[in-house]
Amino acid sequence: MDRRVFAVALSLALGLAFAPRLAFAESHLSEAIAHTKQAIEHGKMGHPDVLATHAEQALKHAEAAEKEKANPHIKQGITHLEKAIETGKEKKAEAATKHAEEALTHLEAAEK
Repeated sequence: MDRRVFAVALSLALGLAFAPRLAFAESHLSEAIAHTKQAIEHGKMGHPDVLATHAEQALKHAEAAEKEKANPHIKQGITHLEKAIETGKEKKAEAATKHAEEALTHLEAAEK
């Protein structure tokens, strides 16, 4: 009986130890997607500076998600977010929006 209790307790402890990491990876990815969508909205309104701000927030979350759980789609999303930030700071709303849209496609693919 003691071995069963120990085995159950050990299993629960291991499960709880790894569950938060998976939850954080998902929340970072969700945040990256949300900020990327906001970046796209502002880009379509012709606000490249606000697009760059949201893309920077999305980039932080995407990089955190990539560190927690490597995924080639997240890497591609990061690349496009970096380009969206760069072109947004150059006041090129249309080009920055296209990069943000491409980033969103990859981040959403990573979520599946």
